[in-house]
Amino acid sequence: MKKILRGRVVSFISEPANADDLSAVTYIEDGGILIEGGAILAAAEFSDLDTTGTEVIDHRPNLLMAGFIDTHNHFPQMQVVGSYGAQLLDWLNNYTFPAETKFVDPEHAERIAVKYFDEMLRNGTTTPVAFCSVHKASAEAYFAEAERRNIRALGGKVLMDRNAPEGLLDTPQSAYDDTNELIAEWHSRGRGLYVISPRFAITSTPEQLEMAQALVAENPTCYMQTHLSENHDEIAYTMSLYPEHPDYLGIYEHYGLLGPRALLGHSIHLSHRERSVLADTDSVAVFCPTSNLFIGSGLFNEERIRKDGIRIAVATDIGGGTSYSMLRTMDEAYKVCQLQNQNLPPLYAFYLMTLGNAKALGLESDIGNLDAGSEADIVVLDASATPAMALRMETVTTLPEELFVLQTLGDDRSIVETYVAGVAAKP
Repeated sequence: MKKILRGRVVSFISEPANADDLSAVTYIEDGGILIEGGAILAAAEFSDLDTTGTEVIDHRPNLLMAGFIDTHNHFPQMQVVGSYGAQLLDWLNNYTFPAETKFVDPEHAERIAVKYFDEMLRNGTTTPVAFCSVHKASAEAYFAEAERRNIRALGGKVLMDRNAPEGLLDTPQSAYDDTNELIAEWHSRGRGLYVISPRFAITSTPEQLEMAQALVAENPTCYMQTHLSENHDEIAYTMSLYPEHPDYLGIYEHYGLLGPRALLGHSIHLSHRERSVLADTDSVAVFCPTSNLFIGSGLFNEERIRKDGIRIAVATDIGGGTSYSMLRTMDEAYKVCQLQNQNLPPLYAFYLMTLGNAKALGLESDIGNLDAGSEADIVVLDASATPAMALRMETVTTLPEELFVLQTLGDDRSIVETYVAGVAAKP
């Protein structure tokens, strides 16, 4: 059966050129999104849509927007969010690795997968990109739960064969075999897409990175994700393990892991050469502001990265990040930019969370906008969700101002509903 979601429709058609570039946005004051079979048939003036025999769900006066996309997070780290007092390497050893060892138990992985997707949908995220644990069962639980909910989800088991506890180590061969089996089972099945996931150079031997290189070459429609230049101590340790390479990115470059489907989490402390290589290979630098602030890793130089022609995505980085909300994430992104005398306007922030992240994944024909033919992943946003927001909204007169209220004051309470393939799905 067809349905129409009625409300104020907002959809990005391009990257905003400046803070007031409303030409980058389609905005319909009394609009409707016509949905059938999980896809958008049209987004138009409500008065122009035929409502005959169609269910109308009235969300006025709230905003209707493409569901948020979170391009870097760790599904096994839900129980370490908000862990106190450590820089990156200590944080991994003291909190993350012990938590991830539990995912050898399929029942634990299945339980956390349910909780994970509950939080994604509660916060309006309809497409996550996740690192699972080293255990094959963790990726199976992740994809199975995503399939049960019909969510477009990207992810993969991490590859780790050194510098981690025994219970978190695979081997180059087992990593290759497990990943191949997972790709065969889950990649392009339903709405799932597989991401080949060497955690970072510290936890992979050269032999394992060679296996990752083979996996990437043999599976060109899969993605690749890893971590890059998050923390000064991490960089120093990495280079002590790979002294023959010119820099951190040079390791991934050597093993053929870069390209349009490569997602490099953090990418904070980059040399001129590294920035040039990222741009030349069309790889994606993933900005994880809440994590970078919480762990004290540094400030992502958004302006320089963008001016150097590097593709940018944004992400929560749960559990180094401290919120599942992309709204909270972009509030922190704004502050990271402010600290560097840069600016992140609300139109650009919402572009990044939707169409920008979709373009970073090469999925802009499917998600990130409300075009006819797109998948009907939609979030309903209330900028007056709390008393403080409602009071602030009494003085708001423009769409960018309203978006900034959502960006700075909003959280899961601002998410009225989350639609996955046209079905209401917020827990």
